[in-house]
Amino acid sequence: MDATGAALLFFTAAPDSTRFARWITPGGGVDPGETHEQAAIRELFEETGLVVDTVGEPIWSLDFDVAWDEADHDQGHAEYYLVPCERFDPVSTNWTESEHVDMTRHGWFTADELLRLGEPFEPYDLPRLMRVTAAAL
Repeated sequence: MDATGAALLFFTAAPDSTRFARWITPGGGVDPGETHEQAAIRELFEETGLVVDTVGEPIWSLDFDVAWDEADHDQGHAEYYLVPCERFDPVSTNWTESEHVDMTRHGWFTADELLRLGEPFEPYDLPRLMRVTAAAL
């Protein structure tokens, strides 16, 4: 999130046959032996090119049902972190092959700007989370 309270988000298709597209934060799965913090640092670099040493403590977490028809699991757990930074253009150098197909747009948005887009986003509480987090910057 930058100093204006805008978060970097990606418009990406769900990894299943529906290809449901929505705005999400950078992130991804936790590899075997990784902590959520280590996964967040790795995923942030892989998806944006931003290098950080720490992401701090989680600011929010969510347990959810995985509804993707091609998923190999039916329950998920997500942890969200605040990484204050200056606005930058993410690079796709370290994206997976599927990310090059699934991730079609990116942008920096405040909660109000995200809602004005009128497009789907995840998690369901993302605008509220962005507002609370921006107020704490």
